[in-house]
Amino acid sequence: MALTTVAAPQYRQRRMTTGLLGAADGDLARAIAAGAETADAAEAELYRRFAPRVRLYGLRHLRDEDAARDLMQQVLLLTIEKLRHGAVRDMDMIGSFVLGASRMLAINLKRRDRRREALLEAFPIEHLYVGAAPAIIDEQELEGCLSTLAERERTVVLLTFYGDRSSQEIARTLAISEGNVRVIRSRAVDRLRACMGAAERAS
Repeated sequence: MALTTVAAPQYRQRRMTTGLLGAADGDLARAIAAGAETADAAEAELYRRFAPRVRLYGLRHLRDEDAARDLMQQVLLLTIEKLRHGAVRDMDMIGSFVLGASRMLAINLKRRDRRREALLEAFPIEHLYVGAAPAIIDEQELEGCLSTLAERERTVVLLTFYGDRSSQEIARTLAISEGNVRVIRSRAVDRLRACMGAAERAS
């Protein structure tokens, strides 16, 4: 029976993907970078090969299924985008590129989670939703409140919660004592908490 007009492209896509099953990783990368007729199929095959590996890497280092899946999506999308724009120098080392991207993004995800935990501890402002969803920090609201702080207070807060700096490191950077850093941070946190509480009551 003849293929319909709609089915024909799908059939060609399946045939191209099947033809790439035995291709080397570097050949897949080159097909994607060149924008060849088989580029879409090459992207699908590259994703099929590397997605499980990145997910396992995420499970080992992030120890959370949802975080591992987020990492998998981010790494593979980043890889394909870099290939499309010719930003990968050695196509035959695409596996190393994926591993490096996995390592870099996993570190960023860990930092993001640490920062959120620190912010939640410092600013326990609850935004209640139907269904008792977890409390979250409204980051736009927080940024607005940060802009109301004095410059030194804002710097200490940003270095603490966004820069992951210790009191000793901040003291050295600002040329002040560690005790002064703690006083400034405590005062800034109190002002931020009051600001966000006021915004919460007004909403």
